[in-house]
Amino acid sequence: MAEKCGSEKASSSSPNLICPLCLDIFVEATILTSCGHTFCRRCLKKYDLTHQDLDHMVCPLCREITKLSANRVDDLRLNVSINGCVDDYHVKCGGMNAVLEMRQKCSGCKLQGDAVSFCRTCNNYICDKCLHCHQYLSVFEDHEIVSMDDVIEGKVSIGHLFEKCSIHKLENKDMYCEDCKVQVCHKCVLVGHKAHEIKNQVDFEQELRRKVEDLAQRCADKKTELEKNIQNIEIQRHEVHTAVQTLLDDVRQAYTIKAKELEENLRNLTDQINALKHSFDDDLNVLKSKDRQVIKSICSSITLVDNDRLGHLETDTLSAHILLCEELDAMLKEATDHTSASAITKKAKGKRFKPANDTRLDLGSISGSDPKMEVIQCVNLRSIIFGMTRYSHDSVGIVYGWNAQGIDIIDSNGSKQQYSNIPNDRKYYDLVYQQDGSLCVSLYHTKEAYIYSPLGSRKATIHVRDGPNDLRVNRSQSDEIIINNNRRQVYIYDPTGSTLKHTVQTKHNTWQASTTRTGLIVTSSCHADPRVVTVYDRDGNAGESLQAPGGVFMYVAVDENDRVYVASVDRKNWKVVIRLYDLDGLNLKERVGFNAFNIDMALGWEWCYLVSLSPDMLAFACADTLYFIKVSL
Repeated sequence: MAEKCGSEKASSSSPNLICPLCLDIFVEATILTSCGHTFCRRCLKKYDLTHQDLDHMVCPLCREITKLSANRVDDLRLNVSINGCVDDYHVKCGGMNAVLEMRQKCSGCKLQGDAVSFCRTCNNYICDKCLHCHQYLSVFEDHEIVSMDDVIEGKVSIGHLFEKCSIHKLENKDMYCEDCKVQVCHKCVLVGHKAHEIKNQVDFEQELRRKVEDLAQRCADKKTELEKNIQNIEIQRHEVHTAVQTLLDDVRQAYTIKAKELEENLRNLTDQINALKHSFDDDLNVLKSKDRQVIKSICSSITLVDNDRLGHLETDTLSAHILLCEELDAMLKEATDHTSASAITKKAKGKRFKPANDTRLDLGSISGSDPKMEVIQCVNLRSIIFGMTRYSHDSVGIVYGWNAQGIDIIDSNGSKQQYSNIPNDRKYYDLVYQQDGSLCVSLYHTKEAYIYSPLGSRKATIHVRDGPNDLRVNRSQSDEIIINNNRRQVYIYDPTGSTLKHTVQTKHNTWQASTTRTGLIVTSSCHADPRVVTVYDRDGNAGESLQAPGGVFMYVAVDENDRVYVASVDRKNWKVVIRLYDLDGLNLKERVGFNAFNIDMALGWEWCYLVSLSPDMLAFACADTLYFIKVSL
């Protein structure tokens, strides 16, 4: 944190005037109220652009949370003392214009006059008097002098400059200590950093530069990919509009044949088609908006990460830089959705106009293909499943019980790989991935859940004091952590896991809990009595429960369109029936029931899992078998 003001050069002797994000002198130094760390206001605004869905800001240095008002960064107070020190610095250096014009001060004498030349041999900026000594004293006879005008105009390069060690005045700080994250001279290495990992400062800077250049290239590639995807969405929109227009043409042709008294029927059909068009447009706009938001976040993040002052990264500034790089790296790893727009187009083209027969006094109706559900892949697991979650639009993450450990990622083609970003020697009970790639896992036979960053570092630990061990975890659309443990309550934590926001009391023991975009909580008691599915709001108000018949267990999943799937497992006949429900306030209204399919269940096994991967893909697991299910509506 920049707290004090020095009297020497801000780039070296006064690091407290340097913003940890942009690595430049503070401009409108602004304080994060929770921890007191200070940054440029413009840097905080850039950083906030990638977190607009949150009502708070996580400090890039210490991860403390600062609540934001409606005006967000603009309402944070300025650091008056730091801004005063910055003003003093600019006055001593000849004002802001002197800094911008690169007017260096002489580092060869104590007068600190304006530098007119640079000595490559001394590695010092020199004033008129020092230049005179270099020209006429024999001791400086072989020194190589270059003009500052030539340096500023780019005609000559003065190469890499090292700062002088504050302890060993004559030594250059040309080493970097990885353990302490500071620049040191070779004497400091021998005195205070013997057992530490030491790197050459030039090599360290080059390594940082390579990482940033790689991130910048990946940002450019990701931006190009997303822009192409947006173009494809617009192409798909045109095809959707063409298909919808075909429907309208067919309806109008039938209308010309029918009598004029069918005008009301025509109007109803047109309204249905326009509703279809708006629905498809809305779905495509959601896809387009997501891609544009990712582009905006990537562009904002790389401006914070990629700058010309990487050579001065140490302590706080390096910590901030590393955290920003981790967040950007996770953002770039997130898969681009190339399929949803095509799926919407296919759905639009599947709509058909069915003319009425000659005995009916109407035009006909709009219909699509009959709703159906098909198991497209059956995968044998390496042990009994304990927990499952969505990993991507066609893959799941799975944790196992009994003797198996670790996490597997399995896709709809049956491919398996082990998730290796977190320790695999632990036994986990349940898991859920957050939007930024972070992973929340609960530990087997404990009341704890851990949140890991996409790169595998542990960010937070959640302790649930009440109830039995073995926590079930899920997340809301806004990345809140949802936890239940077979008691009559559901715990809702903020995305960082640091704050318990709500405790929702339920009427029955809850084994599974999912949330809708509006914050409703859909719960299932699974195999506990009574076996029910119930919808609650955040105040604990409940709708009418779905009750399972004897010998049937119910497992629930909510898709991204707030449609509710319920899998009813008949243990006696080893059959599964999946039904789709729409939300009607706090009640569930059945929309369609799909044909039953047989499952190969371990005798007496009670625990199953149902997860929505995309609007047209479900994953269902029971015992040691995983099913990928294609849904057509």
